[in-house]
Amino acid sequence: MLSLILLFIAGLVLIILGANALVEGASGIARKLGVSEFVIGLTIVGFGTSAPELVVSLIGALNGNADIAIGNVTGSNVLNILLGLGLTTAILPISLTESNRKRDIPIHFAVTALFVLMGMKRTVFGMGENVLGRVDGIIMLLLFAAYMYYCFKSDVHKEEESHGTQRSAGVAVLMIVAGLVGLVFGGRIFVNSAAGIARLIGISDKVIAVTILAGGTSMPEVVTCIVAAAKKRSMLALGNIIGSNIFNILLILGISAVINPLSLDGMDFVDLGVLLFSAAALAICSWTGTRGRIDRAEGIIMALCWSAYIAWLIIHP
Repeated sequence: MLSLILLFIAGLVLIILGANALVEGASGIARKLGVSEFVIGLTIVGFGTSAPELVVSLIGALNGNADIAIGNVTGSNVLNILLGLGLTTAILPISLTESNRKRDIPIHFAVTALFVLMGMKRTVFGMGENVLGRVDGIIMLLLFAAYMYYCFKSDVHKEEESHGTQRSAGVAVLMIVAGLVGLVFGGRIFVNSAAGIARLIGISDKVIAVTILAGGTSMPEVVTCIVAAAKKRSMLALGNIIGSNIFNILLILGISAVINPLSLDGMDFVDLGVLLFSAAALAICSWTGTRGRIDRAEGIIMALCWSAYIAWLIIHP
C-alpha cells in the first residue's frame, strides 16, 4: 500500500509539473501570435490544463475501463465549475462580456447536454445502448475541430499589455515537449497506482475516478484559475474553465470513444445530473448575475454544492 501511495503522489507531481510546463510554453507561443487573453484561456491554457484528463482517460480507454474514462471527465468538469470557478469567484468576482453570456457559456452547456444525450441513448430515447460509440466519437471530434476554428476565426481584440515572462519560441517549444513527456509518464503511473489503491481498499473504479482521479487531474485548472484571480486576470480564468470542459468532452471523450466504445452503464443519474447542474448553474449565474458578473456569494454556493456532491459519493459509493 505504501509503495502505491508513493507512486500515486509521484505520478500526480509529474502530471502537475508537465501541465504547468505545457501551459507556460503554449501561452508563450500564443502571446507571440497575438491571441487575446480570453482565447488563450479558452484554447491554449484550456488544452494544457486538460492534458492530464486526456492522458488518464486515454489510458482508461486503452485498458477497456470505461468507468475511469467517463468518471474522470465527469468528475473533472463538475470540479472545474463548482470548485474551480467557485473558489476563483470567491477571490475575485468575474465580469462577463456579452459574448461570454450569449455565446461561450451557452456553447458549454450545449456540449455538456450533447454528451449526456449521446451516452444515454437507451435511457433517454429508448433505443440502442448507453454507450458512446465510435460514430459518436467521430461526431465529437468534428465538433471540436469546428469549435477550434470558430474560436480563432471570431477572435477580435485590442492589443493587450503583455503579462508573464517573455520566452523565445525555441524555449517555449521545449517546454511544450517536456510538459507532454511529464504528462504521459505521470499519467500512466497515476492511473495504475490509483486503480491499485482502489482495489485494495474496496472502492469502485467510478468513485475513485470521480473523486481522486478527477481531483488530481483537475488541479492544473483549479490552480491556474486561483492564480489568475489573484492577479486579477479573470478572463483567463473563465476561458480556462470553459475551454477545459469543452476539451474534456469533445476531444478527450471523442478520442477515447474512437479507440474503444465507452459504456455509461456505470454512471447513475446523480453523477450525470450533477454534471448538467454544474453547466446549468454557470449559465444561470451568467444570465442573472448582478452588474454583468458572477459574484462572490454565487461562487461560495458553487463550492458548497461541490462539497455536498463529494459527501454524497462517500456516503453512497
